[in-house]
Amino acid sequence: MNPLHIIVETDYEAMSRRAADCIVEQIRSKPDLLMCVATGSSPRRAYERLAEKRQEQPQLFDRLRVLKLDEWGGLPPEHPGACETYVRRLLIEPLGVSAARYLTFRGDAAEMTAECERVREMMRQHGPIDLAVLGLGLNGHLGMNEPADELIAGPHVAPLSAETARHAMIRDANPPVRFGLTLGMGDLMQSRRIVLLVNGAAKREALRRLMSGRVTTQFPASLLWLHGGVTCFCDREAAAGLDIP
Repeated sequence: MNPLHIIVETDYEAMSRRAADCIVEQIRSKPDLLMCVATGSSPRRAYERLAEKRQEQPQLFDRLRVLKLDEWGGLPPEHPGACETYVRRLLIEPLGVSAARYLTFRGDAAEMTAECERVREMMRQHGPIDLAVLGLGLNGHLGMNEPADELIAGPHVAPLSAETARHAMIRDANPPVRFGLTLGMGDLMQSRRIVLLVNGAAKREALRRLMSGRVTTQFPASLLWLHGGVTCFCDREAAAGLDIP
């Protein structure tokens, strides 16, 4: 079996529905599953589908644990561009996840290194991740693990690339966001299962690089080839022109 299983759906809605069904299947098999969640446009509709599932099956998410993948450095939790705002609006509140079942970075922590150590301790107590839901960065970043000669295994403070610093979530932040807090590649690679969501023509080149199978820290997502439990859901726009079986 291909260590990175790719499923191409007709459009973003079909991709999101398929991904949400996959997530629900995992939760049914382990009701107290620890799900690491990314933000951004790619997983948004899949998260909305999970909220719809809760309307049909109210008890489905009663034991689910959620771990926020990353946070923009310096942003308070109530900032409209904060990952915290996104995760609370799309997952924590709609799925009824209690504070005791939500593990999160605080972007405006007084001491960023200490905040990363706090999350590291949470991971030690509650990990490893059962299911990581990720998006693919244009430059191959996962969370805020940016292309570099070396990657950091655990939670850390991460300088943002110029490309990531222009992300739509923080485009209007004042002062500009220059760094983030993120889980490391080691945390992600220890996940039992990974779901990667890729949609739209803008992600086509990134998906092409991923599907080349070449593994390099200069394209962090390529390390997923070493995992063995990754399912990539994409739409036809992202997969156009790629030789995908």
